Amino acid sequence: MDRLRIVGGNALSGSVEISGAKNAALPILFAAILSEQKSIIRNVPLLADINTTLKVLDSLGLGTLFKLENHTMEIDGSTLNAHEAPYELVSTMRASVLVLGPLLARKGIAKVSLPGGCAIGARPVDIHLMALEKLGATFTIENGYIEGHAPNGLVGAKINFPFPSVGATENTLMACVLANGKSEIHNVAREPEIVDLAIALRSMGAKISGEGSETILVEGVKSLTGMNHGVAPDRIEAATFLCAGLMTKGKVTVTGISADFMQSALDFLSQAGAKISSTKDSITAEYVKELTPLNIVTEPFPGFPTDMQAQFMALLTQANGKSIISETIFENRFMHVPELIRLGAKIKIKGNEATIEGPVKLTGATVMATDLRASACLIIAGLAAKGETFIKRVYHLDRGYEQIEQKLSQIGAKIYREKDK
Repeated sequence: MDRLRIVGGNALSGSVEISGAKNAALPILFAAILSEQKSIIRNVPLLADINTTLKVLDSLGLGTLFKLENHTMEIDGSTLNAHEAPYELVSTMRASVLVLGPLLARKGIAKVSLPGGCAIGARPVDIHLMALEKLGATFTIENGYIEGHAPNGLVGAKINFPFPSVGATENTLMACVLANGKSEIHNVAREPEIVDLAIALRSMGAKISGEGSETILVEGVKSLTGMNHGVAPDRIEAATFLCAGLMTKGKVTVTGISADFMQSALDFLSQAGAKISSTKDSITAEYVKELTPLNIVTEPFPGFPTDMQAQFMALLTQANGKSIISETIFENRFMHVPELIRLGAKIKIKGNEATIEGPVKLTGATVMATDLRASACLIIAGLAAKGETFIKRVYHLDRGYEQIEQKLSQIGAKIYREKDK
């Protein structure tokens, strides 16, 4: 098993090219199931979760080819010959449940292992099933598997989500595009990744409008062509690098992304005292003065993203005063706090609220990553800490950040991947 060794204390400076977004790529890759033709998806990040997605698609009989040199994936939908996503794959990546909607829409049958809980929360699939039942699917849950049937096809319907679930919005949208008739999906997730999925589906001939708003309208079609689509940039990766630059009192530019994708995070960075500037395809954050504390509440888009909570917590250990972060999306997403405290942070947890006292002098220690974003949080802290920091269980990191050590090294970080002792 690998670990990261970080020698802290260097101010980061320079530019980093942002990869395609994992959270956009996964549903788009699964959307290729909807067509009997070949799809081409560009700007696919090289991540562990993408490799798992390839295995899921292969298990369904789809022909897949990942061209590593240009981050392009080809998926041949004509060879689909199965309808089950097995436990050994779903258990390693919860997003595998996104095969439900496409398989029901195209084959009228789907069998998917129950994903179970995960480190940061339960994330139940009941909203997915409720929406698909509205479209005419029926489900049984036995022996740890969800099995869905729609032998006569799906039928358009009016669906109201109890809260704007990203995964349920994606699954439902993919199911609706081949349903018979019109669908209205209300209280949907509005994230840029949802918009990107809608754009990809439209490139296949789907009739969709309203993405990015609270209501998406879909008029079902009988069949879809293959897609040719470039995945949107990763706003979480971009914000992570900007935080790393500010944490080390440096100046970092992220390229290949516009401020529109991540305005909430940029607003908070600006409030903290960072100098933010942008062009149509780049954003720069520069440390110019002592950081001021923040009061942050995680919310669905366009609010502050839960996937940036941990990274901002690390940053706020260097702000002058008391900051408060309230986590409203996942019930167990403060597991990085004990590890930050090992590095010298002063953080107290009460319910879903974390109080961060700063500024503190961080010192290197051995810490353990508990989930994907916690890994990034600990890297950011380690870059600012005095001495060496060792981060264990970095396999979490490989699920969502492409070559993060190389990218950080390009802008002055002393970070090394090595075998854990």
